[in-house]
Amino acid sequence: MTDYDVVIIGAGMGGLTAALSLSDRKVLVIEQHHDPGGKMGRASFEGVEFDTGPSVLTMTDVLDSVFQSAGTTLADELELIPCDPFRYHWPSADRPALDLRFDLRDTRASIAQTLGAKAADEFDAFMAYTRDIWEAAAPNFVYGEAPTTFSAVKLGMTKFREVLKIDAMRSMASAIEARISTPALRDVFLRYATYNGSDAFSAPATLNCIAWVELGLGCYGVRGGMFRLAEKLAQVAEQRGVEFSYGDGVRTIDSNQKHVTGVTLNSGRTVTTSRVICNADAAHLAKQLAPNLKAINGDYEPSMSGWTAVVKAKRRDRPPHEVLFPATYRDEFRDIFGAKTPPREPTVYICAQERAHGREGWQNHEPLFIMANAPAEPAQGTSDTDTWSALREVVLGRLVEHNLISPDDQVVWERTPTDLAAQFQGSRGSIYGASSNSQFSAFQRPPNRVKELRGLYLASGSAHPGGGVPMCMLSGLAASRSVAEDH
Repeated sequence: MTDYDVVIIGAGMGGLTAALSLSDRKVLVIEQHHDPGGKMGRASFEGVEFDTGPSVLTMTDVLDSVFQSAGTTLADELELIPCDPFRYHWPSADRPALDLRFDLRDTRASIAQTLGAKAADEFDAFMAYTRDIWEAAAPNFVYGEAPTTFSAVKLGMTKFREVLKIDAMRSMASAIEARISTPALRDVFLRYATYNGSDAFSAPATLNCIAWVELGLGCYGVRGGMFRLAEKLAQVAEQRGVEFSYGDGVRTIDSNQKHVTGVTLNSGRTVTTSRVICNADAAHLAKQLAPNLKAINGDYEPSMSGWTAVVKAKRRDRPPHEVLFPATYRDEFRDIFGAKTPPREPTVYICAQERAHGREGWQNHEPLFIMANAPAEPAQGTSDTDTWSALREVVLGRLVEHNLISPDDQVVWERTPTDLAAQFQGSRGSIYGASSNSQFSAFQRPPNRVKELRGLYLASGSAHPGGGVPMCMLSGLAASRSVAEDH
């Protein structure tokens, strides 16, 4: 007789989703850190709490289905705040700031006013194209089981026209350049590659559907902060009987060579179970937790990382989300993915957490979450600390130069890719799991069911269907569904 029906390693979004979905069983979630959420973290300074991870929520239908599986709803548990507007800036004086709105019609009007009628028409046509990709790809490559060559061929024989719509044989950039002539609008759509840490000039054009997910399906903040999402999932799971163990990670997954028998924790404690869902990075699984597995590749290319910080900034009238582009956006992708160095002129993202999530700041200051993309840590060793110090100065200098923060605004929290790699084992500082810079990426991710070792399942950004908050939740749903089907 085992201690638990299911043991889940990691309380990230995949693990929390799986726990809630399986909460009718005896479930234990083991988390090495002291809070749930994984990369959806939080920190505080002078009594003010702020988010340190994801800053937007999309595909809210996925989250609602998770809550419904536990007998409640998203509307009952959390209040969402529409992201409106998302403001884009360029360093050139001849490119005015552009606002993208929560409603597509309002966005079109904003583009027409700022960039002209031609750009607005290009926007309409491109959004129709991204919707076609999403509707063709989502059932077979996102919501369904991990695709295989056989399943793709089978799909091709029955729905060949649908397969063609996903536009997998050219890059995101080439598809954007073929359809959009307005430089500023090109930059906006190229940036969606970074939503799962990809290179717009290598990743398949299929990923242009990310624009539809955000602009077409809706983009939200969470009242009280994004961490409230992780906190609420854990709370509802606990109410339904799921047990959580914090502060002690898993050292190994135990087995009798053919079937999972339990886990051994860093403290030496053993927990017996016949079913384990691993919400850790696949590289960590392959190299430490279950090193004898041949089916899990621990040497995949990681997605990009990022330098992140929170600034205590003088409160001013600003939108919830802002992006400052460089003069030539293509150079950033060349630096990160080609030279594997921090960008010389980084794109900088700002989330004003008071407006985006209704978080409370200081008396005269507000918390601004700031991020600049950067390469993942090298396969061997770590980056020099001077590398991140230099990037920090460039980022803050750009923000001051363009009057997005004040010179005396204070950095109160900071995390480098090196820090992120140390915090999440096997990740190399990757924010979004495995890279998507190939037409075959969807076929190369580990599936949610590990057939080589019965009773082992995967739910993370490095497993199917990939990185990002909703994708990790879908990964957790797929893993829990596999557990239910097998047992």
